[in-house]
Amino acid sequence: MRALQLVSDKQLEIVDMADPEPPGEGEVQVAIKALALNHIDVWGWRGMAFAKRKLPIVVGAEAAGEVVAVGPGVKALKVGDHVALYGAETCGECPACKEGRDNLCENVGGIHGFHLDGFARERVNMKERLCVRVPDGVDIKDAACAPITFGTVEHMLFDNAQLKPGETVLIQAGGSGIGTAAIRLSKALGVHVITTVGSEEKAEKAAALGADDVINYREERFEGRVRKLTKKKGVDVVFEHTGVDTWQGSLLCMKPGGRLVTCGSTTGIMAEMNLMQLFQRQYRIFGSFGCRIENLASGLKKMADGVARPVIDTVITMDQIGEGLDRLESRRVFGKIVMMI
Repeated sequence: MRALQLVSDKQLEIVDMADPEPPGEGEVQVAIKALALNHIDVWGWRGMAFAKRKLPIVVGAEAAGEVVAVGPGVKALKVGDHVALYGAETCGECPACKEGRDNLCENVGGIHGFHLDGFARERVNMKERLCVRVPDGVDIKDAACAPITFGTVEHMLFDNAQLKPGETVLIQAGGSGIGTAAIRLSKALGVHVITTVGSEEKAEKAAALGADDVINYREERFEGRVRKLTKKKGVDVVFEHTGVDTWQGSLLCMKPGGRLVTCGSTTGIMAEMNLMQLFQRQYRIFGSFGCRIENLASGLKKMADGVARPVIDTVITMDQIGEGLDRLESRRVFGKIVMMI
């Protein structure tokens, strides 16, 4: 089978690999159909993965495909089912996993595409419990955006920040994959959405998605504009994932008792904080990593129900991966880049 391997930092190659063995106990074999790119793929491409790993390694952390074989003991899935794949190899036995919080697994074996071979290959064996059936009517390209893109947003906004109808949210980098998903999912809930983007073209697209107020951060300070838009009250929730460049401004945008939830640090990992501001204004700050398997399932259900769908910027093939990563790294995207296998 073909696979896309990282053989050294910034060097990706399409290689031939042996087909996987027949699926074992409790496993299914999945023919990968679509893989969505993320900034964590750029980190891995640069050699910035957040744990030691051995090269070469198959890349790709977010994907969907079709079940082509089932192993002994498989109960819920059958050949022909489309599934989205949970990207972390969790144990299923620790207290966190048993409570449905796989992203806090005590015995996690790694993340596919970074510590374990990823999904940029034609076939893979997966534990049945880490595969979520794609509802009828959901396109495979959209399903590929469920495990990280929709799952992350569901976990950030609804598990952690507890976003409620009628509130106001500031979504940083509204043109990104999770930014576009956050806009659509927030609007579907009945929330007032303020978002930041880096160009007028993206501003128009964000407004078309439903954002109520769009701020071009290259032309004005977003924190000043947010204070004006909220009549100096501030927002209820900040959806933060860019890192140091926006951290201080995001804090200034919050109302007393406001919630900030963050899952990323694409502009840097070290940020200072005014502790008096933190406790005097009683901010609540949530770190959010990955998602629960249930978040993946709820994201797929919302796609099937017509609540929200991913925004697809570009569809590429495996031999166009370099162009896709360059486009993602340079922020010349609005939504997701999906690679068809």
